[in-house]
Parts: sequence; structure tokens; C-alpha cells
Amino acid sequence: MNFTKKNHEHLNRRSVVSKTLTLLAVLVLAVTLSAFTINTDGDGYKIGDIAKDFSLENIDGSMVSLTDYNDAKGFIVIFTCNTCPYAVAYEDRIEALNKKYADAGYPVVAIMPNNTDVKPGDNMEAMKARAKAKGFTFAYLMDKGQKIYPQYGATKTPHVYILEKTKKGNVVKYIGAIDDNYKDAKAVTTKYVEDAVNALLNKQDIEIKETRAIGCSIKV
Repeated sequence: MNFTKKNHEHLNRRSVVSKTLTLLAVLVLAVTLSAFTINTDGDGYKIGDIAKDFSLENIDGSMVSLTDYNDAKGFIVIFTCNTCPYAVAYEDRIEALNKKYADAGYPVVAIMPNNTDVKPGDNMEAMKARAKAKGFTFAYLMDKGQKIYPQYGATKTPHVYILEKTKKGNVVKYIGAIDDNYKDAKAVTTKYVEDAVNALLNKQDIEIKETRAIGCSIKV
């Protein structure tokens, strides 16, 4: 009887351990999936929505709106900043996008969304210094009061929204990441933004309309 009792106790302990490990595995999987899944819930623009215009201060002191770009066919709106390592890793690629597509009708419009009390390295003076040091040729605007990024639903820096100018307004055509490798530009295999803009310029459907933006959380 003692042997049977001990055997049952041993089996029960194994069952508890097994259930615990299974639960941990499920939790790990859930966390992993949440990290790599596009969040389609909550507020913010979705594909096909009309993006409202804005008026934000540029690093040159002027107020910039999308309506200022008379010849634009659309826009590459990128929420980015000075202090996020991911944003810094993409700076040269953002500049390259503007040089490649601004004259074709899709200029980059960069917006700094962070609370500068939390991130003083993202204040206007720091933005001006960074733009000068890097030779930015695109508008670099401050979302003062943090009113614009929630409209878009941006959560990361960088976070991209490609808009197409139409008679109805600026239609959201792509949301997400710039490409598939933030660590190494030379190792990129899919250039999401370039592919999307090229498709729009060629009057074709965008194959990948939404990806997960990879970067730092926007500081509020």
C-alpha cells in the first residue's frame, strides 16, 4: 500500500510539474506572438482611412501642413526621434527615402512625437542639431502637445504611414516598418516602404499593406 501511495504521489507531482511547464510555455508563446503580431485594435488610422491634415512646427521655425506640398502625390509620414536607438539606426535610410521619392511626389514628412519633458534629447534644439549634423533634407516636425500621433495610432519610433493624395483626401495606404532588418541595412530582404511607394507610383496594388513597427515606445 505504501508503494502504491508513494507512486500516486510521485505521479501527482509529475502531473503538477507538467501542467506548470505547459502553462509557462503557453505564456511564453503568448508574449512572443504579441511581439510579432500587428495590433489592429484601438484608435488610430487603418488602411483606407482619410488622414486629417495638421500644422506642426518645423526645425526651421515654419509651420508645415500637408497642403503645403502642392506637387505631392502622397507622403511618407514617419514618426521618429533623436533618442531611440531604432530611430537612429534608420536615420540614413529615412534620408535615402526622401532623396529617392521626394522628386517623384512622395516626400518624407518626419514627426517627433515624444514628450520632451521625459526625453529632453528630443526637444526642438536637439532636433535642429541632429538634422544639421545628419544633413536631413526632409521636414522634421514636432508634435507639440502630442495631438497628432494618437490620431494616426502611432506607437513606435519609427512608425511609418504612407498616404496617397486623392480627391477624397490623403488615403492611408501602408502602415508599419520601413523594412525587415533594423539592425543592418545591408541585410534587408524586403523594403516595405519602397515596395509600397513603387506600387503607388506604378498604379499597382500594394502587396504588403501593414507590418509591425519596430522601435521604442512613444514617450508620453
